[in-house]
Amino acid sequence: MSGKRSSTRAGEGPAWYQTGIAHVWLPYAQMKAVRPPLPVVRTQGCRIVLADGRELVDGIASWWTACHGYNHPHIREAVERQLALMPHVMFGGLAHEQALTLARRLAARMPGDLTRVFFSDSGSVAVEVAMKMAVQFWLNQGVRTRKKFLAFTRAYHGDTTGAMAVSDSDVGMHAMFRGLLPEQYVIDLPQNAESAAALTRFLERHADELAGIIVEPLVQGAGGMRFHDPPVLRRLRDAADRYQLLLIFDEIFTGFGRTGTLFACETADITPDIVTLSKALTGGTLPLAATVARARVFDEFWSDDPKHALMHGPTFMANPLACAAANASLDLFESEPRLQQVAAIASALERGLAPCRDLPGVRGVRVKGAIGVVELESIDDLDGLCARFVEEGVFVRPFGSIVYLTPAFTIGEEELARLTDAVTKVVDALGE
Repeated sequence: MSGKRSSTRAGEGPAWYQTGIAHVWLPYAQMKAVRPPLPVVRTQGCRIVLADGRELVDGIASWWTACHGYNHPHIREAVERQLALMPHVMFGGLAHEQALTLARRLAARMPGDLTRVFFSDSGSVAVEVAMKMAVQFWLNQGVRTRKKFLAFTRAYHGDTTGAMAVSDSDVGMHAMFRGLLPEQYVIDLPQNAESAAALTRFLERHADELAGIIVEPLVQGAGGMRFHDPPVLRRLRDAADRYQLLLIFDEIFTGFGRTGTLFACETADITPDIVTLSKALTGGTLPLAATVARARVFDEFWSDDPKHALMHGPTFMANPLACAAANASLDLFESEPRLQQVAAIASALERGLAPCRDLPGVRGVRVKGAIGVVELESIDDLDGLCARFVEEGVFVRPFGSIVYLTPAFTIGEEELARLTDAVTKVVDALGE
């Protein structure tokens, strides 16, 4: 399965690749220096098939989305049926069965009274909608001072302007945009007595300015795969209640089983006021996101005053194809043992990545649910490291100083062992 070449060079690959590659702008890449991307012709299960016939075991499930593996027949068939009926219809003044069914099912799955679902088409937009809801929640009550948010060190909530503003620009990708972004507050998560006291001191001074608190529950993803425990979230719920703030959980990464429960907030046994969902919502099949609000949030928009309406409406919100995929994905969570599979993956990641703890240059190894992380002292050549993994027959995409695995929940034991063996081998070679 592994091959001799680690990348596709200019002039290689199928005709569509050769003629089209000069016209795309790749994500998170310095286009002058980046290695050309690998041409993919097919995906199946946990495998990515390249144009030259090589198969790679996917270690990150296409940015954490393909939780059931690629091309699952149940999701594919649901999308095919919906395609024949209605690929899309606008959600303004119209409604359709797939969206209403999905909203009802999500509300039934969410804790507490998280019962109102606003659909959009990407995680960043779901965060923007949540922030807009939180600010207008206060405006509709005549409170005009609460327009800022409290976020946390190492946070990442997306790449659109509002989402960037509540991400930690000091450790992320957004520092150069500080002059553009609205200024928000970023402090340490309350993980111990000292930082909990700092949170209280901050809120004593600034609560009257805040619309809400936003956090990635249990795992800060793109900010470094940093884990925290449920008591942190309970402290935030208590603080939000004490200072009458809305608590927003960004579950775009953690939602749908990744940390071991269907939603991370279940682990802490609390109900946030607003939750954002995306990524695995459709099983990695089609773009879809949702912002889910508690009844008390929605009630502040329920009014005879037209100006109290939430004035937001993405063109492709509640796309029927995407909603059909999401409903089929929920079917699989109900009919197949996904959370048991996540628990088995967690155990396998613990065993498989444990040897990395003794390797030079490794700062630590950590696992939570179907997330395995090897943190290095540094990574000098991310592109080169990706190419090393391809040579081992796997697709792993490190960032910062982090090598991580977030495989599909349906991955087989041998495929998962191939991933952990590749990580151990490649990280070991870095120390030579």
